[in-house]
Amino acid sequence: MSELKKLPLDALHRELGGKMVPFAGYEMPVQYPAGVKAEHLHTRARAGLFDVSHMGQGWLTSIHGTGTDTAHVMVADLIETRVPGEIRKLGRGRIRYTVLLSDEGGILDDLMITRPAADEDQGRLFIVVNAAVKDQDFALMREKLTDGELVVLEDRALLALQGPEAAAVLSEIIPEAADMPFMSMMDAHFDGLPIILSRCGYTGEDGFELSVPAEEAEGVARRLLEFDAVEPIGLGARDSLRLEAGLCLYGHDMSGAESPVEASIQFAMGKRRREEGGFPGYDRIARELAEGAHKVRVGIKPDGRAPAREGVPIQSTDGHPIGVVTSGGFGPTYDGPLAMGYVAATHAAPGTQIELLIRGKAQPATVVELPFVPQRYYRGKKSA
Repeated sequence: MSELKKLPLDALHRELGGKMVPFAGYEMPVQYPAGVKAEHLHTRARAGLFDVSHMGQGWLTSIHGTGTDTAHVMVADLIETRVPGEIRKLGRGRIRYTVLLSDEGGILDDLMITRPAADEDQGRLFIVVNAAVKDQDFALMREKLTDGELVVLEDRALLALQGPEAAAVLSEIIPEAADMPFMSMMDAHFDGLPIILSRCGYTGEDGFELSVPAEEAEGVARRLLEFDAVEPIGLGARDSLRLEAGLCLYGHDMSGAESPVEASIQFAMGKRRREEGGFPGYDRIARELAEGAHKVRVGIKPDGRAPAREGVPIQSTDGHPIGVVTSGGFGPTYDGPLAMGYVAATHAAPGTQIELLIRGKAQPATVVELPFVPQRYYRGKKSA
């Protein structure tokens, strides 16, 4: 086994009592002394601080120059050859969630693509990918995007502050953060330190991600933890939060076998892109959009209290195999077991009764709408 990497905040996690476990090639905190349930509920009620520095960050730049809107179109057209997202029309300072696709239309990873706001940065895209496949992602980009230069940021940490009090906390340090809309990015100063600040996250809550120099990460984290509202949160609560929010976890709820249509993330494909194509696997994806996919990711509510974990077979009420659970557990806010999985399209309608084969015994369950708890992203001030 190769040696596990350490996060820039490794010493702080241990000082805070974090239980460290292997994850995506890193030693990471799965929980702190308060425990997963308390950390989960704290994030829903106040603000949780997550270390997501294991994720990959990079800049993709057009080799044809920068500094103009034309340069943005050139770099957008480049990345659009690998993703189905609408990147060309992405506004300045805005973020798009989309997926990297295989030639067969399967999902190689999900990622965030940001168009910076500054004039001089037009023609550059800030990219954040998942930790477990970041080397594969960046290698693919370098191989396929030959008119672009990819600079991977090995010297950056990434912190996420999530929860209903995240904006109030962060705006005491960065006042401009208060009015940032969901899925936007800005260059900011954190107590004088230049950072990249994004209003996004993967818990279903309002929140932010802070890309900071690795050597400054501990100071930033300690500053945020000075606030009564902020507590450190580990991988365990991170997973239950995103599951309640109905959000996919790459490698579990989607993989190279599933298309965006099967994964029920059609929102990751822009309207123009769905009509025009120009990305890998378009024939398959266009066919599934028109005719429907054979299998679909759905939310599942077990009727009893027993949770259904990843890999649990799903069958129809007359005993025919129809799918498998891809994520499952207990939702502290939902106050019950919950799961996501793929089922045959014939059994994907909300309200459909199904059965989960938990330890070989059929347990009744129901297909339900996602998310399990309402998402509470900041959409901007409401007009009077």
